[in-house]
Amino acid sequence: MAGVELLPKEYGYVVLVLVAYCFLNFWMGAQVGKARKKYKVFYPTMYATEAESKDAKLFNCVQRGHQNSLEMMPTFFMLMILGGIRHPVIAASLGALYTVTRFFYFKGYSTGDPQKRLSIGITALLVHALLSFLLVYVNFRSD
Repeated sequence: MAGVELLPKEYGYVVLVLVAYCFLNFWMGAQVGKARKKYKVFYPTMYATEAESKDAKLFNCVQRGHQNSLEMMPTFFMLMILGGIRHPVIAASLGALYTVTRFFYFKGYSTGDPQKRLSIGITALLVHALLSFLLVYVNFRSD
Protein backbone atom coordinates (compact mmCIF):
# COMPACT_ATOMS: atom_id res chain seq x y z
CA MET A 1 0.00 0.00 0.00
CA ALA A 2 2.99 2.32 -0.22
CA GLY A 3 2.16 5.48 -2.11
CA VAL A 4 -1.62 5.16 -1.70
CA GLU A 5 -3.14 8.32 -0.33
CA LEU A 6 -6.40 7.62 1.49
CA LEU A 7 -7.03 11.20 2.53
CA PRO A 8 -5.93 14.47 0.93
CA LYS A 9 -2.92 16.11 2.53
CA GLU A 10 -5.09 19.10 3.56
CA TYR A 11 -7.34 16.82 5.64
CA GLY A 12 -5.33 17.87 8.70
CA TYR A 13 -7.21 21.17 8.60
CA VAL A 14 -10.46 19.27 9.11
CA VAL A 15 -8.95 17.51 12.11
CA LEU A 16 -7.73 20.82 13.57
CA VAL A 17 -11.21 22.33 13.33
CA LEU A 18 -12.74 19.28 15.02
CA VAL A 19 -10.20 19.54 17.84
CA ALA A 20 -10.93 23.27 18.17
CA TYR A 21 -14.63 22.48 18.50
CA CYS A 22 -13.80 19.94 21.22
CA PHE A 23 -11.93 22.65 23.13
CA LEU A 24 -14.89 24.98 22.69
CA ASN A 25 -17.16 22.26 24.04
CA PHE A 26 -14.93 21.75 27.10
CA TRP A 27 -14.95 25.50 27.70
CA MET A 28 -18.74 25.65 27.47
CA GLY A 29 -18.99 22.74 29.92
CA ALA A 30 -16.77 24.66 32.33
CA GLN A 31 -19.07 27.68 31.99
CA VAL A 32 -22.02 25.47 32.96
CA GLY A 33 -20.03 24.27 35.98
CA LYS A 34 -19.37 27.88 37.02
CA ALA A 35 -23.05 28.72 36.55
CA ARG A 36 -24.00 25.75 38.76
CA LYS A 37 -21.91 27.20 41.59
CA LYS A 38 -23.01 30.79 40.98
CA TYR A 39 -26.73 30.02 40.80
CA LYS A 40 -26.63 27.09 43.23
CA VAL A 41 -28.03 24.46 40.85
CA PHE A 42 -26.49 21.20 41.96
CA TYR A 43 -26.13 17.85 40.24
CA PRO A 44 -28.04 15.83 39.10
CA THR A 45 -30.45 18.68 38.32
CA MET A 46 -30.26 19.36 34.61
CA TYR A 47 -32.42 22.49 34.56
CA ALA A 48 -33.48 24.78 37.39
CA THR A 49 -37.07 25.72 38.11
CA GLU A 50 -38.29 29.10 39.32
CA ALA A 51 -39.45 27.37 42.52
CA GLU A 52 -35.89 26.18 43.22
CA SER A 53 -33.98 29.29 42.25
CA LYS A 54 -34.74 32.90 41.45
CA ASP A 55 -31.92 32.70 38.91
CA ALA A 56 -33.34 29.66 37.13
CA LYS A 57 -33.63 31.40 33.77
CA LEU A 58 -30.03 32.64 33.90
CA PHE A 59 -28.72 29.16 34.68
CA ASN A 60 -30.98 27.49 32.14
CA CYS A 61 -29.75 29.79 29.39
CA VAL A 62 -26.14 28.80 30.07
CA GLN A 63 -27.14 25.14 30.23
CA ARG A 64 -29.19 25.32 27.01
CA GLY A 65 -26.39 27.07 25.14
CA HIS A 66 -24.10 24.16 25.91
CA GLN A 67 -26.75 21.49 25.48
CA ASN A 68 -27.71 22.76 22.04
CA SER A 69 -24.08 22.68 20.97
CA LEU A 70 -23.85 19.08 22.20
CA GLU A 71 -27.01 18.19 20.27
CA MET A 72 -25.58 19.61 17.04
CA MET A 73 -22.08 18.16 17.49
CA PRO A 74 -22.66 14.65 16.03
CA THR A 75 -24.03 15.96 12.74
CA PHE A 76 -21.39 18.68 12.56
CA PHE A 77 -18.63 16.12 13.08
CA MET A 78 -20.14 13.75 10.50
CA LEU A 79 -20.47 16.54 7.94
CA MET A 80 -16.91 17.67 8.55
CA ILE A 81 -15.38 14.20 8.43
CA LEU A 82 -17.21 13.09 5.29
CA GLY A 83 -17.37 16.41 3.47
CA GLY A 84 -13.68 16.99 4.10
CA ILE A 85 -12.67 13.83 2.25
CA ARG A 86 -13.13 15.45 -1.15
CA HIS A 87 -12.84 19.14 -0.26
CA PRO A 88 -10.94 19.48 3.02
CA VAL A 89 -10.11 23.18 2.71
CA ILE A 90 -13.73 24.17 2.06
CA ALA A 91 -14.97 21.90 4.85
CA ALA A 92 -12.34 23.19 7.29
CA SER A 93 -13.12 26.81 6.40
CA LEU A 94 -16.84 26.28 6.93
CA GLY A 95 -16.12 24.29 10.09
CA ALA A 96 -13.94 27.06 11.51
CA LEU A 97 -16.71 29.58 10.80
CA TYR A 98 -19.22 27.23 12.43
CA THR A 99 -17.04 26.90 15.54
CA VAL A 100 -16.70 30.67 15.87
CA THR A 101 -20.43 31.21 15.43
CA ARG A 102 -21.18 28.52 18.03
CA PHE A 103 -19.03 30.50 20.49
CA PHE A 104 -21.14 33.60 19.86
CA TYR A 105 -24.33 31.54 20.01
CA PHE A 106 -23.30 30.34 23.48
CA LYS A 107 -22.19 33.79 24.66
CA GLY A 108 -25.46 35.34 23.51
CA TYR A 109 -27.56 32.62 25.10
CA SER A 110 -25.60 32.89 28.36
CA THR A 111 -26.72 36.49 28.86
CA GLY A 112 -30.09 35.25 30.07
CA ASP A 113 -31.87 36.61 27.00
CA PRO A 114 -32.34 33.66 24.62
CA GLN A 115 -32.93 36.01 21.67
CA LYS A 116 -29.29 37.19 21.90
CA ARG A 117 -28.14 33.75 20.76
CA LEU A 118 -29.38 34.65 17.29
CA SER A 119 -27.36 37.82 16.64
CA ILE A 120 -24.31 36.08 15.17
CA GLY A 121 -25.12 32.56 16.29
CA ILE A 122 -27.83 32.15 13.67
CA THR A 123 -25.02 31.99 11.12
CA ALA A 124 -24.19 28.55 12.56
CA LEU A 125 -27.41 27.19 11.03
CA LEU A 126 -26.48 28.58 7.63
CA VAL A 127 -22.99 27.10 7.85
CA HIS A 128 -24.46 23.76 8.93
CA ALA A 129 -26.68 23.84 5.85
CA LEU A 130 -23.69 24.68 3.63
CA LEU A 131 -21.75 21.74 5.07
CA SER A 132 -24.73 19.50 4.34
CA PHE A 133 -24.84 20.78 0.77
CA LEU A 134 -21.09 20.23 0.41
CA LEU A 135 -21.43 16.63 1.55
CA VAL A 136 -24.31 15.91 -0.82
CA TYR A 137 -22.78 17.82 -3.73
CA VAL A 138 -19.31 16.33 -3.62
CA ASN A 139 -20.35 12.79 -2.90
CA PHE A 140 -23.30 12.38 -5.26
CA ARG A 141 -22.21 14.24 -8.36
CA SER A 142 -20.51 12.48 -11.18
CA ASP A 143 -17.06 13.65 -12.27
